[in-house]
Amino acid sequence: MKLSLNIVLSLLMLFLIISCRKEKDAQTPVPRYIAVSSDNRSYFSYTDGSPYIPVGINMINPSGSTSSNPDTAFYEIEQWMKGLSDNGGNYIRIWLSQSFWDIEDSAGRYNEDKAQRIDRFIDMARKYGLRIKITLEHFRSLTLEENPQRWATKFVYHKSHGGPLDSIRQYLTSAEGQQLFLNKLDFYKQRYGSDTLFFGWELWNEMNAMKGPEDSVFFAWNVKMLDEVKKRFPENLVMQSLGSFDTDGVRSLYKRMMLLDGNEIAQVHRYLDLGAPMDICHQSMDIICASAVSEILSYETGKPVILAETGAVEPRHAGPSKYYPLDTAGILLHDILFAPFFSGSAGAGMSWHWESYVHKNNLWLHFRRFNEAIKGINPIEENFIPSNGETTDLRIYQLKGNKTNLYWLRDKMSSWESELGKQVPPRTLQGVKIDLRKLGITLLTGQVKVYDPWKDLWTTVEADGAEVILPNFSRSIVVKITH
Repeated sequence: MKLSLNIVLSLLMLFLIISCRKEKDAQTPVPRYIAVSSDNRSYFSYTDGSPYIPVGINMINPSGSTSSNPDTAFYEIEQWMKGLSDNGGNYIRIWLSQSFWDIEDSAGRYNEDKAQRIDRFIDMARKYGLRIKITLEHFRSLTLEENPQRWATKFVYHKSHGGPLDSIRQYLTSAEGQQLFLNKLDFYKQRYGSDTLFFGWELWNEMNAMKGPEDSVFFAWNVKMLDEVKKRFPENLVMQSLGSFDTDGVRSLYKRMMLLDGNEIAQVHRYLDLGAPMDICHQSMDIICASAVSEILSYETGKPVILAETGAVEPRHAGPSKYYPLDTAGILLHDILFAPFFSGSAGAGMSWHWESYVHKNNLWLHFRRFNEAIKGINPIEENFIPSNGETTDLRIYQLKGNKTNLYWLRDKMSSWESELGKQVPPRTLQGVKIDLRKLGITLLTGQVKVYDPWKDLWTTVEADGAEVILPNFSRSIVVKITH
């Protein structure tokens, strides 16, 4: 009887231990990296399969007025992160090669103080739940003779500054030049590894802006380094970026880069730029953004498409747009966020000028409005097919899904040119009727949900046959039909 009791007690103890371990395991969060969805390669997912829609902004570095004082700089950065996070943003981009962060004070030697600044940035992003796309390099030359842009010159690599190289071409082709890139990768690998916080690693900002190296050199380097980065950060996405798609001459380069096997995301940059050769860059902001996404989608890369940089600039990128101070309503930012996603992008468009436009005009609420418009939507399951159309008054951007159809309707008469250039207030569209049959939908009876992002207001309207009469609105409105 005594032996049996001991056995029972032992079994009970073992049961309690196993139960505690199971409870502890259940409470331990499973690491969730971001990946291209295995179920739908047009979108992103976490590694548990749930969807991830990047909604964020470029946040490359602190402004020049604060960069001399790290504490002041981080106070400023935290205001940006908080503004984005409080409004549902989940994604930012940083250039580790920008002077405030650049660990390389001389070729191959790393500054621990600068590395701790990066640590601090990562910790702050973690606090605010913001995934980070890390851009490793951005320079375009080693001397001002190669390229007169001082901000884009890596002086420490040139022999005249104690470095080992003569030119940017030598950096790309020589073993010594390539090792400089690989050694820095190894430093970051040892310090950070494949953190779940990282959206991914981007080799370079607009690498085709380099002058000199021919395409064969350019692509040979990219093929090799995309693979090298992936070896070091196997759980994170790896990608490359090219300059603003503002001339027909970059089309072949874009297509080849976006189709590279090692380049896991098809990214595009495009700006409102009245000095750009392409007329599309002079149009309304929604057209600029939507056309960029449609261009990359036409390459059929089998990858998620992201409008990774956009905004408004003075001709030929001479500076931020003169219209920014006038855009206190955020009509440019609204289009930047909505137009790409409703054109088939995997996420919202990513604005530049985070400090001089978005934060200065306190436009963070537009991120919340975008999130509200797509609340509850799983693009992986929907398998959206994008299309667009027009009426006399509206441009209609459509996402046709398995269970849901989403429409973003944009007033043709409202644009940066009318509101900011000519100071014409947006009109109110009254009693607008949408014929669903022309959009490929047959809805005899039922309810249609409508979201006004400018009023932050959902309403429900009744379908009359195949027609829907929309509530009064200005600029734009979202229509959601579940079937």
